[in-house]
Amino acid sequence: MPKITFMGAGSTVFAKNVLGDSMMTPALEESTIALYDIDANRLNESKLMLDTINQNNGSKARIETYLGVENRKAALKGANYVVDAIQVGGYDPCTIIDFEIPKKYGLRQTIADTLGIGGVFRALRTIPVLFDFAKDMEEVCPDALFLNYTNPMAMLSGAMQRYTPIKTVGLCHSVQVCTSGLMKGLGMEYDEKVQWKIAGINHQAWLLEVTRDGVDLYPEIKRRAAARTEKHTDMVRYEIMKRFGYYVTESSEHNSEYMPYFIKSKYPELIDRFNIPLDEYPRRCIHQIADWEKRRDELLKDPHLTHTRSTEYASYIMEAMETNKPFKFGGNVLNTGLITNLPRNACVEVPCLVDKSGIQPTVIGDLPEQCAAMNRTNINVQLLAIEAAVTRRKDYIYQAAMMDPHTAAELSIDDIVAMCDDLIEAHKGWIPEFH
Repeated sequence: MPKITFMGAGSTVFAKNVLGDSMMTPALEESTIALYDIDANRLNESKLMLDTINQNNGSKARIETYLGVENRKAALKGANYVVDAIQVGGYDPCTIIDFEIPKKYGLRQTIADTLGIGGVFRALRTIPVLFDFAKDMEEVCPDALFLNYTNPMAMLSGAMQRYTPIKTVGLCHSVQVCTSGLMKGLGMEYDEKVQWKIAGINHQAWLLEVTRDGVDLYPEIKRRAAARTEKHTDMVRYEIMKRFGYYVTESSEHNSEYMPYFIKSKYPELIDRFNIPLDEYPRRCIHQIADWEKRRDELLKDPHLTHTRSTEYASYIMEAMETNKPFKFGGNVLNTGLITNLPRNACVEVPCLVDKSGIQPTVIGDLPEQCAAMNRTNINVQLLAIEAAVTRRKDYIYQAAMMDPHTAAELSIDDIVAMCDDLIEAHKGWIPEFH
């Protein structure tokens, strides 16, 4: 039976999904599950919750806990699969820093975990930790598959894929719900007859095709989107589809900060027009912390707690590798000629097949040129942030920020450099020294 190591197991609700899924899967139910975290309380809470689910499923899995950096290698030893769901620096202080310092310069953000100045600094504090994971994995589980769920997805997965020998795939939640969410939001029926193809980069992949029984659904989708006049949460994505021709995978609050068009101090009316939730991620963090306080007892003290398998990709990928029954998913992989009009050193999100022989990404060819052009503006930032993390050169941090579409549209070069310097200073102890 396989060993599954979960890095960041204190992410209790997410651990319930991924590991609960595994315990509900016949090919994985007898796995050894190694929970690793640096927070003793959260690690213990996850263990208690998963123990209950396991007991109510016949106690088939073996669940172990490993606390602290000194026990990390033991947690990884002999693993077949390593799931990564960490947040270096947490909400307080690092997420607060990512929002409050840019705000002093007039730069507003919504989520700040994938691109933009927040995404760059989240990468700078997380990539060194993942590289430490990779060094340990080389020693104690060199053939394990690393399943990365941590953002910024393309920067972290791309850094692992290019600079470590560890087999790495990045997994997100947005691909599998993109088409169904779009159609249901427009009052259109979604069922197994709907076929779709998605490719691009994480959080900015494109719904390239959507059909039912061979009939193109895009004309009706666009007609209904244009006719929808009430305020709703998908207005930025509708505008992107109107202007670029294709619907994008990740939410409007995310995509509003990946482009230079929506959050503009010169045009504050755009915030209301496109219903953009500024400072959304800090609000979510505060809400999630409060919600966990309410849900803790429900999850930890319910002796009848069970789990229903979710749509998260991880257990399906592991199941396919254990059983040799292929599974198709949207994965973040190195662009080895898969999308021919994007850089080869970029991390791209494409359909993948997985079975016992591993992950086989699909060759897409060229994206529509306008979609590739938009992706390249984001890839510029991703590649420069990775260079900064690998070389520890400060000028790459400045350049990543200068190339960011939203940052460059709002700030001068001098302000960008000054803001980066302030962020570097505020991140002391969370990022390495840069020269």
